[in-house]
Amino acid sequence: MTENDIAKLIVDASIQIHKELGPGLLETVYEVLLKHELESRGLKVDRQIPIPINYKGIKFQQGFKADLIVEDKVIIELKSVETISKAHKKQVLTYLKLTDKKLGFLLNFGEALMKDGITRLINGTIQ
Repeated sequence: MTENDIAKLIVDASIQIHKELGPGLLETVYEVLLKHELESRGLKVDRQIPIPINYKGIKFQQGFKADLIVEDKVIIELKSVETISKAHKKQVLTYLKLTDKKLGFLLNFGEALMKDGITRLINGTIQ
């Protein structure tokens, strides 16, 4: 399954959850539900995975945790906020760089319409 195949399932599941529950719940609620939705569609989903940092021979894992990693290919960072900031997008791009993964999503369940809360990020760029 390619990153684009996985991406379609992520977007579909996110929209379904948002339609049923709406905005305003805690991020962890959406995280647990999205993990469940994606697994019910046959995907392997890991939750709260440490992202190690390697710097000049020093490696530590205390820095960051990815909310979800799907099929060990796509990183998902979830938010439930009024507005996404540039820092949120940079966070996902940093996760992609540190893990050498190609595709990430920043999903903001705080938006009135989920389609407005989906940001697709590719290692090095934003789409």
